[in-house]
Amino acid sequence: MLDIRDFGAKGGSADDTRAIQSAIDAAAEHGDAVCVPAGEWRAAALRMRSKVTLTGYAGWSYRAPGGSVLKMSDPDAPCLMDMTGAIGATVEKLSLDAERRPGIAHGILIDKPDYGQQEDVPRIDCCRISGFPGHGIRLCRIWCFTIRHSMIAFSGGHGISLRGWDGFILDNWLSGNGGWGMAAEEENASVTFTGNRVEWNHAGGLLVAGGDHYNVTGNFFDRSGGPAVSLKNLPDARANGISVTGNVLRRSGAPNWGAKDELDRCHLRLDGARNVVVTGNTLSAGRDDGGKGKWSPETAAVLGGLKGAVVRGNVMDGAALARLIVDLGGNEDTIVADNPGSLFRP
Repeated sequence: MLDIRDFGAKGGSADDTRAIQSAIDAAAEHGDAVCVPAGEWRAAALRMRSKVTLTGYAGWSYRAPGGSVLKMSDPDAPCLMDMTGAIGATVEKLSLDAERRPGIAHGILIDKPDYGQQEDVPRIDCCRISGFPGHGIRLCRIWCFTIRHSMIAFSGGHGISLRGWDGFILDNWLSGNGGWGMAAEEENASVTFTGNRVEWNHAGGLLVAGGDHYNVTGNFFDRSGGPAVSLKNLPDARANGISVTGNVLRRSGAPNWGAKDELDRCHLRLDGARNVVVTGNTLSAGRDDGGKGKWSPETAAVLGGLKGAVVRGNVMDGAALARLIVDLGGNEDTIVADNPGSLFRP
């Protein structure tokens, strides 16, 4: 275990980019771990190396970073932590914080020109990634990854932006981001999205565009600006093979947030998906904490252009203000049935 202080890190107001990078580079020679002690350390554009573990002390809370804190010293840098090409690297038990300063930086970035010849398998575990002007985590052409037990919050973009496949996103908070809690807007596939609390994201909860083979199971979606869950197609790819089961969808489609389309003020938006099952979910209307704000959503579920789909056995008691299900037509070999419920009356 290498200590960044042994490489000249000072902490406080000092810029420790060079010292921390030197520790990471030294650890790469033997696949060692690097310890970031408790305290605040300022850095920008650190580059992780293959098989290195960067670890600290997870003393953070929901409202503030804590324990081992890496502060972003240059919000105009591409990111604070660049994991591109760092095969088998781990970042754990750290707070990465940009203090909501303006700029372009992502918290953690993987940005590859192609998918390469082997799996990336980065692990991001028990971290608090907050206040970045870009995305909390941006994964571009990722191949195998794990994000778990972390809080990814208060970013200007999405909590997680995904282009790639074969991932586990487990037991995280995706909270208060300016975009979606998680958005896969380019080619994507094979993701297990389970046990997450996805809340107060202005564009919506989970967006899967053209993705195939997802498990979206046992999550709590709360107070989204748009749909809690949105499945849609890309010009050259159809959302396919997706199971949305056992989730709680509450207070979606908050008025005057991120929804540009009136129909996006809903819990579920299913556009053109194929081979999809949506069952066993609980949908309910609501408003802001403390009995404040406007009630939402207007619609529980918006469906259209589905093929080989089942939307059945979802509970919609008091799920929406105006409509339970809007069917836009064009559905083929699709069952929409046994979704008991009623409109909500404040």
